Amino acid sequence: MSVLDWDKLRLFHIVALAGSFTEGARQLGMSQPALSRQISALEGTLGAKLFHRHARGLALTHEGEKLAETASEAQDQIERTRQSIAQSIGKPTGELRVTTTISFGSTWLTRALSDFLSQYPDINIALQLSDDDLDLARREADVAIRFAPPTQQGMVQKRLDAVRYRLCASPGYLERYGAPDSAADLSDHRLVAFGEPAPGPIRGVNWSLEVGNTGMPRVPSMTVNSIYGLAKAVEAGAGIAALPSYLILSSGRMQVVLPKEQGPIFRTYFVYPEELRGSIRMQVLRDFILQRMKTDPLDFDAESLKLQAMR
Repeated sequence: MSVLDWDKLRLFHIVALAGSFTEGARQLGMSQPALSRQISALEGTLGAKLFHRHARGLALTHEGEKLAETASEAQDQIERTRQSIAQSIGKPTGELRVTTTISFGSTWLTRALSDFLSQYPDINIALQLSDDDLDLARREADVAIRFAPPTQQGMVQKRLDAVRYRLCASPGYLERYGAPDSAADLSDHRLVAFGEPAPGPIRGVNWSLEVGNTGMPRVPSMTVNSIYGLAKAVEAGAGIAALPSYLILSSGRMQVVLPKEQGPIFRTYFVYPEELRGSIRMQVLRDFILQRMKTDPLDFDAESLKLQAMR
């Protein structure tokens, strides 16, 4: 009875994910002919074809699909074992796949993670930004920083700092058009808004269209389907918008208008699956984020509002 070669199985797994010998060879750092020979040898051992070869690449055969599923399960088990060994040593190491919204991840979080990696050089961060929630239960990511408590079962959550939406504009816009004296005056200003129904994490972004309005619905002069892009439009002088406090702080090129108007407020949460509760690298990231939000908060108080806006 032939014994399955684990190294050839690893090569097969990479080719199956890559979808071609060329890309698989590139990832492995070996020649395409050498890789093809290894896969052919594996097919000979199994007595079955694993790929349909065609001009556009490769497609798994029925037998190939079965082996790819087994190889993926084996890879996951090996990774879990590696993590367990690393944790037993007590040294935080390995990869963490972190997900959050595009705007938060592109500003506050990337700055924080840069310092985190300096403290923990043996941890690798894969940052996955999306305004739609990735499924942690299906391990699309390991940890999420979210702007609402999790609804899925089996999730651990740690309550973090709060974020408030505030009205803001660029100094150039205010110099040209003046600042509104009241929320009602916003109807006479250029407004920038989110151009589609806002996903849950950013649902306060179109507050500028509602606050103080008792007349006809306000029509924004510009819409953007990205809150980060919306912030860039405000910086460029396109108009007034409601933006989360962390974006205003990160910009340095916006001024808060109507500071007494209190916009929607959202609490942030550090969320991860129950099965990762014992992960040391998860623990150190959670503790780091908690401490960082004390020294670099996501919101700012009324006393510092003007100073922050003018820095």
